[in-house]
Amino acid sequence: MASIPTTEKVIPYALLGMTAVTGLVDAVSFLSLGRVFTANMTGNVVILAFAVAHAPGVSVARSLTALGAFLVGAAVGGRILIRARTDALLQSVLLIFASEIAFLAAAMFAALGHNGVLEYASAPLYTIILSTALAMGMRNAAVRKLGVADLTTTVLTLTITGLAADSSLAGGSNPRWQRRLGSIVAMFAGAAVGALLIKRSVFAALALAVATTSVSSALLLAANRWSLQSRAAKAG
Repeated sequence: MASIPTTEKVIPYALLGMTAVTGLVDAVSFLSLGRVFTANMTGNVVILAFAVAHAPGVSVARSLTALGAFLVGAAVGGRILIRARTDALLQSVLLIFASEIAFLAAAMFAALGHNGVLEYASAPLYTIILSTALAMGMRNAAVRKLGVADLTTTVLTLTITGLAADSSLAGGSNPRWQRRLGSIVAMFAGAAVGALLIKRSVFAALALAVATTSVSSALLLAANRWSLQSRAAKAG
């Protein structure tokens, strides 16, 4: 009889799926929304600095909108999680992931009929910035609370550093190298696919983000239910 996948085993795969979504979202935001990041806030802060310094092609308004929405999303996520009991943490995390799906869906419908670069002062552009940044802020709060090593889903700098610094070439033991490499590949693939899709349809890129997040969340929900049922059966 096949073993039932536990929540602990499924979480890394779900987060890898969401890492790919980060690539999709930032492909849309950077390439279609006027050089702004709505998932990677390190890059967005740098772009905001460029905009303040009047560098061409970037915007203070767009970058501040993304940063502000991300902060609001993270604060809402944190508010939800601070009330969660330890034994019910995953249920709160799944609620946040469901909210992420809803915001990504709102961005998807705002992008309907658009391809390439959106008009810079348009309502759809700011709707997509707000919705995707809120979604990514909430998700980051949830992933931070889960605390799965090397799976932040949005930032790869420390992951890449760890892959090299802990490698056998550096005298290390290559801990979690598959997970680290998987994160890099997932974000790269998401960004590459997103860049290809937005040439034809921004809606399609965001639809793929919604679908991937939904599948990742559904897998996590199913694994959590299986784990709870298994524990109840053992207790009974």
